[in-house]
Amino acid sequence: MKKIIFSLLGLFSFTLTAQEINSEINSAAEEIEEQVISWRRDFHQNPELSNRETETAKKIASHLESLGIETTTGIAKTGVVGILKGDNEGKTVALRADIDALPVTERNNLPFKSEVRTEFLGSETGVMHACGHDTHIAIMMGVAEVLSKNKDKINGTVKFIFQPAEEGPPPGEEGGASLMIKEGVLKNPDVDAIFGLHINSETPVGTIRYKPEGTMAAVERFVINVTGKQTHGSAPWSGTDPILISAKIIDGLQTIISRESKLVDAAAVITVGKITSGVRFNIIPETAEMIGTIRTLDPDMKKLILKRMNEMVPAIAKAYGGEATVEIQNNTAITYNDPELTSKMLPTLQNVAGEENVVLTKATTGGEDFSFFQEEVPGFYYFLGGKPLDSNEAAPHHTPDFFIDESGMLLGVKTMSQLAIDYLNQ
Repeated sequence: MKKIIFSLLGLFSFTLTAQEINSEINSAAEEIEEQVISWRRDFHQNPELSNRETETAKKIASHLESLGIETTTGIAKTGVVGILKGDNEGKTVALRADIDALPVTERNNLPFKSEVRTEFLGSETGVMHACGHDTHIAIMMGVAEVLSKNKDKINGTVKFIFQPAEEGPPPGEEGGASLMIKEGVLKNPDVDAIFGLHINSETPVGTIRYKPEGTMAAVERFVINVTGKQTHGSAPWSGTDPILISAKIIDGLQTIISRESKLVDAAAVITVGKITSGVRFNIIPETAEMIGTIRTLDPDMKKLILKRMNEMVPAIAKAYGGEATVEIQNNTAITYNDPELTSKMLPTLQNVAGEENVVLTKATTGGEDFSFFQEEVPGFYYFLGGKPLDSNEAAPHHTPDFFIDESGMLLGVKTMSQLAIDYLNQ
């Protein structure tokens, strides 16, 4: 009987401690909510493009250093990493925030609207945090402050990864998660698991969406070059029309999706986003170039699509008297939430946000280079609501009207802080 009573008391003590931790983390997060919003507005007003986030990195590093967190800069060009050791030994968990903005000209009428302009690939453009990375930075800076004040509750180490170039480095440059991994960001100490979030303009504030296994798509960029024979537009029979061949190739590519891909298992997309050919209305040109993207959520389907593209493109061109080559570049892997890790951490999200506010969602064909971290260590990635509760419509990400309700950021600070503590203390 004494042993049973002792066991029950031990269980009650553990449960009470977890509740106390949750309460203290909540309070610490609420105390700095205004500061988190202030940080976000500063980053929003001063956005920087991929691999150019120098001032952003300085602000992040300054904050981490002020908290006594071991800080390293210049990783993958402009990345910042902070290491916070808890009072007790244990595993290492990484928390990641992306920090780059986009070549988008903002249309919102905000007091902290971005007025930054730059040249991008030869064109003048505005610069805007049109995907919410400014909120990710501010949330993670808040998490760093909350956890640094609660080191006594941490059994192990928290590694804060502020990653540049999530949207992709400029042409001819390396960058993003893959370069951070190459430079050893998951080592010294070795990371056991990694967590990330993405605020979403179309998910209501207070709501969290998640999915085990494949949650975002692998993304490939492809370039198809078609070669024909130039001639006068009045006599197409005396040449070979690369524009016609391009049209046939586009039509053929869609049959890979509609007739060869098992879409009942997972979604897949092939999109041609740009075609360049010709200089004048009455000249059939010699060449054409097509640039596009492939999105897949299943590894086997991805292999099939890439194989069939490489077979189909030159064959179609040859059938119409021309030639064509296809180059395929991997941009991101499948964002794959480790099922066991997801199952273990789901109660944390439910405890912090409320079980009714944590929603199982479907996969999306958007891409995320957080996936490269997940190829190295178990990872969990979820979506945080940023849509005003009184709004029926929301502008999509990567658009000039993209808008985030800042009241949703507090839940991000709370959930990321608690995920780190609960993972390390399991």
